[in-house]
Amino acid sequence: MERAFLLASTVCFFFGFAYTMYALGARLLRPSRWSLAIMSVGFVFQTGFLHLRGQVVGRCPLTNLFEVLVFLCWAILLLYFVVGGTYRLSLLGAFTAPLVFLLQTVAQLLPSAGLPAEAKPSAGFWPELHAALALIAYGAFALSCVAGVMYLVQERLLKKHRLNSFFHSLPPIADLSIALQRVMLAGFVLLSAGLFSGLMAGLLSFYKATLIVSAFVWAPYGILLVLRWRRTFSPRRFAWMAVGAFVLALSTLGALNYFHISR
Repeated sequence: MERAFLLASTVCFFFGFAYTMYALGARLLRPSRWSLAIMSVGFVFQTGFLHLRGQVVGRCPLTNLFEVLVFLCWAILLLYFVVGGTYRLSLLGAFTAPLVFLLQTVAQLLPSAGLPAEAKPSAGFWPELHAALALIAYGAFALSCVAGVMYLVQERLLKKHRLNSFFHSLPPIADLSIALQRVMLAGFVLLSAGLFSGLMAGLLSFYKATLIVSAFVWAPYGILLVLRWRRTFSPRRFAWMAVGAFVLALSTLGALNYFHISR
């Protein structure tokens, strides 16, 4: 049943991905209740998968890289539902759907995806809180990456004077810049809380490498936020750095799984 839930959610995200690709090609991208509804259904199926998986493994389902990527996709969508409404970025979902679909597809192609779920002893409250907060922070960083892409697309349209229907369907560029900074700040705060919970769990002694990898992500985002607050570089450069920083963060998931989650 859990695999059926995961497959159903992936199908939902595929339709969201296909709609976005079609709309981008036709330059007819519009906020859509259909798009929101299908992402909501996909999120419900994702939640069902994680719930059933958690019952089988007897803990937060973060025991291998496959589960980590699915949890990350769930976190991205959870934060999208909060951020999209808060900042009125209704089109954020159209840009988020392809990312979630690609990540979840990659997850199901991993060797660990074919392994049967097995019960594993819980690592305890603090270690599991550390892992969950870190991945939710990664979800926020993913949304900052998506907002950065939207900013760069809109800036390019402005420079090319292509003020078509696609341009007018995008949020105001100033709103995107503000949302990008605030979402990144939320991710930074969540990751800081994750590092703190790791210290509370005593991971510095047993999983020192995990905290080092997390700090390797935490420090660049902190530096980016400080430099942007000091207006050291332009919003355009900040958007590019948000994309690059998320690529860096994504590349650390394998290391985190190796050093901590799979143990």
